[in-house]
Amino acid sequence: MTLNFSLPHETIYAGAEVSQVIIPGEAGEYGVTVNHVPIISQLQPGVLQIIHEDGGGETEKYFVAGGYALTHENSVTDVTCPEAVKLDDIDPDAVSKNYDTAKTAHASAELGSLAQAEAQIEMETNKAMGAAIGLTLA
Repeated sequence: MTLNFSLPHETIYAGAEVSQVIIPGEAGEYGVTVNHVPIISQLQPGVLQIIHEDGGGETEKYFVAGGYALTHENSVTDVTCPEAVKLDDIDPDAVSKNYDTAKTAHASAELGSLAQAEAQIEMETNKAMGAAIGLTLA
């Protein structure tokens, strides 16, 4: 199958031949291989896994905060995200600190305010990022 994986500021893969892509879809995680039925999915914060054909099936993992995936009839999958970070590049201490900061901001914000909504998104994103690297944030 062919993978196109893009961010607004960078193209990670363009026309890359891969064995499989495991996508954190809004309705649940799903895998895409060659001849997959066409599907469009909104991504939830989670881990996007790319299993390469060469290199003995090596898996490359990225944390994505959201975005969209579109699988076409011709075994091409396009993944577009506002941001993606390799799991190996995530600093657990920074994730914990950002989560705690967002949690404090959420608790002190006015109920139903924009500030509370933004803090809620920040909490959920950092919680998902923490889960991706084995942290439990509460």
